[in-house]
Amino acid sequence: MDHALFQKTVRRSLPEATGHRLQEAISALRRLLAFGLITLGVMLSKTHVATPLMRPSLRHHIYRAGVRLLPMALFMAAALGFVVIGQSVVLLSRVGAQDFAGTIMVSVVVRELGPLAAVLLVLLRVGTATVIELGTARAMGEVEVLESLSMDPIHYLVAPRMAGMVLGTFTLTIYLIMAALVCGYLFAFLQDVALVPADYLAQLAGSLRALDFALVGLKALLFGMLVAVTTCYHGLARPLSFEDVSQATVRATMQGLLGIVALDALFMVVFLAS
Repeated sequence: MDHALFQKTVRRSLPEATGHRLQEAISALRRLLAFGLITLGVMLSKTHVATPLMRPSLRHHIYRAGVRLLPMALFMAAALGFVVIGQSVVLLSRVGAQDFAGTIMVSVVVRELGPLAAVLLVLLRVGTATVIELGTARAMGEVEVLESLSMDPIHYLVAPRMAGMVLGTFTLTIYLIMAALVCGYLFAFLQDVALVPADYLAQLAGSLRALDFALVGLKALLFGMLVAVTTCYHGLARPLSFEDVSQATVRATMQGLLGIVALDALFMVVFLAS
């Protein structure tokens, strides 16, 4: 009897728990969208407000999310090129299918791994620091001080960080893809693969379409915006204590990862449908 009662309880509680989780996910998505739209509105409406104060902050965050991460991005590009592209070219050469090397490289690196590696680097290196910075400022009452001085916290704290992460993700994606393609060919050259540079470039050019450039650029921009909105929201939008900052960081990182995967899947569906 106890076992049967337990099974009935589990059957009843599982749908309820699933529905509750789904409601929480939808509610969180709505809050993130609202926060993102508010931030975009503030950025567009206050472009020329406090320009001498905003320019140094904007340069700092662009440097932190872009230039500062460039060595690490190049290292990841070399790893992708050696492991993924180089191995693919070597395997294709063994079966006499070198003509498909460009297609595989474009499909794997340009469309997928390049943007994903860049945004994950920004999320883990800059996004987590953003949550900690904004959460600490919230816990110390600095946000309330800005509001008491009639200064918009979103304009002074969120807008520079969002611009930095969006531009950083976009530029890192470009450099990472280019470096990965070069490192991949270098690895294939060291393996004595019969693939001359002219043929390699011709295969890449033949595999790329105008839609690829548009989708990669749009994907990088949306990835950066997703990371910026998620991390800034969890650090600033709700009152936090010092003990809550670590939990907010973990929550923002997990939601950022889930959002990146979902957005990448959406882009894949759009690309296949086109």
